[in-house]
Amino acid sequence: MTPRSAIPTFYYVLFGVCEPLLTVTGFLRTIADPKKTHDGQAPWSHPPPEELPLATQVTILQLAHVCALLGVINGFVLRACRRHLAFSPVLQEKIVRALMVPLVIGDVLHIGITLWGLGDARWDVRSWSPLLWATLLLGLTLFIPRIMWHLGIGRYVHTRDGQAVDADKKE
Repeated sequence: MTPRSAIPTFYYVLFGVCEPLLTVTGFLRTIADPKKTHDGQAPWSHPPPEELPLATQVTILQLAHVCALLGVINGFVLRACRRHLAFSPVLQEKIVRALMVPLVIGDVLHIGITLWGLGDARWDVRSWSPLLWATLLLGLTLFIPRIMWHLGIGRYVHTRDGQAVDADKKE
């Protein structure tokens, strides 16, 4: 049987529940200890500074806030689509696509910019901090299912499944 939702449970739980929780947790951890977040972003060839410059601390907090905001927006949009557009998988698909396209681009750029920013240290994976590993692995953990969503795996796709729905109505 064809899935009748553009946002089935797997995608909803991952992007509408887990991703917002991850991003909000990261934000709260950054608020609790911005220096630890700063120091964990990349390997250090020398000890990190004792204190963060104020501009660096503000930037770290703003970055964490933007990540949390993206996660929360994702959760609210997916919840609204599932709740208020359950009658129309076609509309769900259009709105969720408008959300997922920039998020896929963001995933690619986030991973790419992180690796580019590491310079030669990108190849010295043994020196990577747990935070850097988490950043890259969680980025891939979200990127791959987003690509799966775009490929129509396990969800309603109007160009594919709409034909079956129309045929069911004619019979």
